[in-house]
Amino acid sequence: MAALPVALTYAGPTSPKQTLTQRREGVAVSTSSTEAQAETAQAGSNRLLPDGPIRARSAKIGAIGAGAIMADQHLAAYSEAGFPVVAIASRTKANAQRVAEQWGIPTVHDTPEQLIENPDVEIVDIAYPPDLQPALIRKALTQPHVKAVLAQKPLALTLDEAIALRDEAEAAGKILSVNQNMRYDQSIRVLKQLLDGGDLGEPVFVEIDMKAVPHWQGFLEGYDRLTLANMSVHHLDVLRFLFGDPDEIMTVTRTDPRTQFPHTDGIVVSTLRFPGGLLALSTEDVWGGPREDGFDDDFSITWRVEGTRGVAKGTIGWPNGTPSTITYASAARDDGGRSTDGKWVTPTWDTHWFPHAFIGVMEQLQYAVETGSEPALTVADNVKTVALIEAGYRSIDERRPVRLDEFPL
Repeated sequence: MAALPVALTYAGPTSPKQTLTQRREGVAVSTSSTEAQAETAQAGSNRLLPDGPIRARSAKIGAIGAGAIMADQHLAAYSEAGFPVVAIASRTKANAQRVAEQWGIPTVHDTPEQLIENPDVEIVDIAYPPDLQPALIRKALTQPHVKAVLAQKPLALTLDEAIALRDEAEAAGKILSVNQNMRYDQSIRVLKQLLDGGDLGEPVFVEIDMKAVPHWQGFLEGYDRLTLANMSVHHLDVLRFLFGDPDEIMTVTRTDPRTQFPHTDGIVVSTLRFPGGLLALSTEDVWGGPREDGFDDDFSITWRVEGTRGVAKGTIGWPNGTPSTITYASAARDDGGRSTDGKWVTPTWDTHWFPHAFIGVMEQLQYAVETGSEPALTVADNVKTVALIEAGYRSIDERRPVRLDEFPL
């Protein structure tokens, strides 16, 4: 049996606290498994890394948007990682000025368009309403000094527009990436490593279950699409990241009693079938029960993957702001691969989905700019996630399973 991949060092009383940089460089991952298990853990290919290394950080960033997601997540992550942010703009200059003062950003532009024209900006980072985002992307693609664009999800409100943006970026020779940041959640990264290493065997059944009340942004009141396009997109994209493209999706929905503006999809339940038989269930319960005074908070996002050789289960640390978690057990194997011999193992870490996943998202783009390579989050791949969302809406409208090959890309 190979050594347990739970840690590089045991985080006991004598272990020094690691910095974020050390953790991201793979120096150590603490663990809540027993000390005896941790002592068997070895450095090398068996280690699990909840956060990737920072390989590049030189490209200058221009931030578009000054709301909570930019101010509290993007810029907090970039500050911690040392990514240079040289300019900011928003629809309201006063908001951009306030955020610039908070994070020490030297230049505040009157408009996003002026920021895009700033010759110092190499990466345009957008956190803007999705109906306004495509025009900003298109302007950025025309600027010779702009090397890459990081778009917010959803990339566009229609599949046709997403495909057009993909093709226009390719024609311009520019990198267009989409901020599907749950792929960089620590529990999802470790789960991906377990799946790729064969620890769980062939996946059989997977579920993601969200019970939480989102703070819907005001601009969403102008759209008829709500949860599937803006919340389920995280989970459906992660399912694609972990297991590849599904064959079909069946989605059902009902309105959310708490959401007061008109919407098509409130509570959403989707089932997906993958090649080989894997069945997945994604639930976005944005109701979660009444939440008047006196109700204790039990909001959560949980996930579980059952394979032929093992099981992994975990949580996403939102909206409570705690680190995400994973616990897994795998059967003994005769090929020398990793195994826990059926014992449940729980690696732990100090980083969070928000804001630390945003480090991973920007780092993959920084690395692509520096090396001329393709980013990990390509727009071509994201178009497939947009197609999956579109298939979900067709399933809602037509009350049937919808195959993904109904959408030529």
